[in-house]
Amino acid sequence: MSTPAASSAFDARPLIEPADPASVRAYVRDLRASGRVPASNIASRAVFAVLAVVAVLFVFGSTVIGVVGGMMTASGGGFSPFMIAPILVAVGVVAVLATALVRMFGARRGERWWRLDRFARANAMTWYPSVSNPPLPGMVFGIGHGRVASDVVRGERPRFVEFGNYVYRTGSGKNESTHRWGYVAVKLSTPLPNIVLDAVGNNSLFGSNLPAALEGSQRLSLEGDFDRSFTLYCPSGYEADALYLFTPDIMARFVDHAAALDVEIVDDWLFLYAPREASTLDPATWAWLFSVVAALLDKLAQWERWRDERLAPSALDPAAAVGDPAGEAAGSATLPFAAPTASLRPPPGVAPEGRRLRRRVPWAAIIVIGAALLLMLFGPLGVFASIIENLSN
Repeated sequence: MSTPAASSAFDARPLIEPADPASVRAYVRDLRASGRVPASNIASRAVFAVLAVVAVLFVFGSTVIGVVGGMMTASGGGFSPFMIAPILVAVGVVAVLATALVRMFGARRGERWWRLDRFARANAMTWYPSVSNPPLPGMVFGIGHGRVASDVVRGERPRFVEFGNYVYRTGSGKNESTHRWGYVAVKLSTPLPNIVLDAVGNNSLFGSNLPAALEGSQRLSLEGDFDRSFTLYCPSGYEADALYLFTPDIMARFVDHAAALDVEIVDDWLFLYAPREASTLDPATWAWLFSVVAALLDKLAQWERWRDERLAPSALDPAAAVGDPAGEAAGSATLPFAAPTASLRPPPGVAPEGRRLRRRVPWAAIIVIGAALLLMLFGPLGVFASIIENLSN
């Protein structure tokens, strides 16, 4: 993924400068004491430690059993105190390795927090370790369970912007899948129609990597090379509105800076989605994301002038020609020829038919998964039947 230079300066030194271990440990202690680190993070480290111990026991267990068994065989099946030595050594090795793994994991996690917090402060932003069930309307945020945004970095000026890494899970048990996204959320000043730009460059062999399948009838082709970078979806009947929003200069901004990102406009939010971490310790990634946001913020003012004509009252509606009732009650003069002009101007908002794109059932994916399940189910049964048939013959 290319990372063009940032169009606005930012301070990346906290991401790469040497870290003092004592300062990091003191920072983590203060972080926990303040309650900024939720219990889930501490629990996850405990789970990691248990898994590490189990893994080491599994590796060393077979070796210990083999050694003890060999010694018993060599001694004619009798027990000797020296047979305990391999077990004690194995237990000691497991304890040392588990302790080292836990400390290493904790130190790396603490240093990451320390760096991202200082990076956010250096750039007039705020860092949050995690946010459970973030209340964002984007298509990736309302799916599955275990929804958590981590390493969230927020800025308030010149417009609210949030960078984060998002995880959610679908299914359960052995069929549970974990989905990871990096995202950038930009707050807009006015609601807009639900529009999606599906980046062509990050699609998989089976098509779009987006979590929602959109009806193809909502696809809109734009001029120039835009279609080579993005597939644009807009609600039916909002094609002219999409052309108003995506003028040639704005299309050029998206192609030049955000061609590797999926884009969604929903309500008064603009989302950028990436199939990797957005909040990271990599200065090049931050330089790229900052350049994307800076390039788009420069053009968002054009979108704030958009109004949904479907929300405008009809000129034939008698209520549209009524002046200010409070003014009439006070006996003030009214201007009938001026009142309809103000009344007919649509308010900020989107009509119901433009608020959400229509979704379709991903039949292709269902067919592929179903075929795979059938092969897994009947493949072994077919082999077993063949073996029985050969034995019977």
